[in-house]
Amino acid sequence: MNSKTLSIWIIIYLMGIVVGFSQEDILKPVEIHPPRPGVQQQQPKESDAQLAAQYYRKKEFDKAVILYAKLYKEKNSNIYYTYYLYCLVELEDYKEAEKLVKTQIKKFPTRPKYQVDLGFVYTQKGDLNKAKKQYEVALKNLPPDRNRIIELANAFMVRSQLEYAAATYKRGSEILPGYPFYLELGNLYNQVGNYSEMVEEYLNYVDFDYLNISIVEHKLQTKLSDDPDNVVSELLRKSLLKRVQKNPDKLYYAEMLMWLSIQEKDFEMAFLQAKSIDRRQSEEGERIFKLAEICLANQQYEIAIEAYDYILRKGKSNYLYLDATIGRLNARYLKATESYDYSMADLIDVENDYINMLEEYGKSPSMIKVMQYLGHLQAFYLDKTDDAISILYEAIAISNAAPAAVAECKIELADILVFVGDVWEAKLLYGQVEKAYKHDPLGHFAKYKNAKLSFYIGEFEWAKAQLDVLKAATSKLIANDALRFSVLISDNIGMDSSTVALEMYGRADLLLYRNQPDLALQTLDSIFELASWHPIFDEVLLKKAEIKIKQRDFEMAAEYLTKIVDDYSYDITADNALFLLAELNEKQFLNTDKAMQLYQKLMQDYPASLFTVEARKRYRSLRGDFVEEEI
Repeated sequence: MNSKTLSIWIIIYLMGIVVGFSQEDILKPVEIHPPRPGVQQQQPKESDAQLAAQYYRKKEFDKAVILYAKLYKEKNSNIYYTYYLYCLVELEDYKEAEKLVKTQIKKFPTRPKYQVDLGFVYTQKGDLNKAKKQYEVALKNLPPDRNRIIELANAFMVRSQLEYAAATYKRGSEILPGYPFYLELGNLYNQVGNYSEMVEEYLNYVDFDYLNISIVEHKLQTKLSDDPDNVVSELLRKSLLKRVQKNPDKLYYAEMLMWLSIQEKDFEMAFLQAKSIDRRQSEEGERIFKLAEICLANQQYEIAIEAYDYILRKGKSNYLYLDATIGRLNARYLKATESYDYSMADLIDVENDYINMLEEYGKSPSMIKVMQYLGHLQAFYLDKTDDAISILYEAIAISNAAPAAVAECKIELADILVFVGDVWEAKLLYGQVEKAYKHDPLGHFAKYKNAKLSFYIGEFEWAKAQLDVLKAATSKLIANDALRFSVLISDNIGMDSSTVALEMYGRADLLLYRNQPDLALQTLDSIFELASWHPIFDEVLLKKAEIKIKQRDFEMAAEYLTKIVDDYSYDITADNALFLLAELNEKQFLNTDKAMQLYQKLMQDYPASLFTVEARKRYRSLRGDFVEEEI
């Protein structure tokens, strides 16, 4: 050891003596241990609140109660009081629990919820008579304060005293006559599943303040959307019918009955209600017109035509006369073209009516929708693509036209250009609309059309990339279509990157788009010749079934759908095929038993399907659960 090293050890030794280390401690080797990963050298002490919560979660109430007693004493917080009380009850220390609650009542004499806590302690102790008396005291001493009334009702709810919660709101209505608690009572009955009382209280609220009818409709709509057995729907309909009969002067009940009929897609009933209201109120037909538009969107063309006719009978002086005329023409056109089984004479009549209307009113902004529909009719059904392209270019050039209407005409023109094979001009038009309406459903629709065009011309990867973006679109319909189309592409590109079958499917889809169903069917049939099995076969069968349904060859469509159900039950098309097959049996073959069997199979085998809710409604309707009542 050299002199320098010796000096350092002497210094260390002397320092050790000063601070109290022994010679042995100083001279023994020092062991250095690196800290273990993820372990702190010093753990901060857990707070009493954290430790109490841990004990409580582990149901170690004897340990938790000590800490919560301390926290309650120090902080006087309601949350510590609550956990302290629960611990005492769990430990069956009812004497201390009663003492605690009585102390809280003295501190907060205007907070009746603590009186409910005392009743809770008596209930847990088994002294039900004493608990009942305490609950009655809480009700009797209820102050005329809306917040305290709601607080007491909630306290009863927490303690599972639902009858007392309802009684609180009813008592509150007595001591606060200007504010009956109909809405709160409705919410209470909704929470506990008493839908009959819920409906009555919500309708009582409408009667009390009909200007806020939208609040009740929103609450009911939320409930109706989660009403697979139509229980709430039936209760609401029956109650509204009784109120309409008893109070014919209260228009809002009839309006709600019409609203409910629309929610249930019972458009005939909705039309009857709309006409009744229109006549009684001597209206101009605006409510009828709105209903006609809803019927168009739901393919209820006959009812839409009747609704437009009702407005037209009001005469040309009616401010909706022109819009109703246009709407009626559109309904006739859509009705004629929804299947391949249309009459050419009917289409020519509609075309002539469109042309006559343009001659009478001119090619103005108000006529742009007429021009759009005329262009579609001429291109896709009357083999007049040049006339169609010309009329749509004129529509796009109309000054002062609504930008959205112009964008829709651009999409229509692009569709026709795809029809005639001008792919790049079509892509340009779709792109213009997509750019102008980037965050709007109209832009999403244009993007979807562009992706589909890419699919038609074999640009599968690009098409899929666009569709994957659209899966997050705000429009549920577009998002669902995009998801399905994306899956179609990803599932049917072969492991060796072969796209032959997908290309043929795209060609068939384009032929169908160009209104050539027979050629589309031939192309689809040729896909089966490629191999003994291919993942696209179920999609091909579904497409063939859809074509046959439009051609009204229902027997053949049923064969294709049955094959999917039997051989491809594991695939993405199975639930769709099952629903279509059930629908054919219900509406075309009039085989109610078979339809019910298929709807039930869909509900059982595919509970997450988009078709399940509708299948359940149809099943219950066929079973005869609902009996229509006369108004």
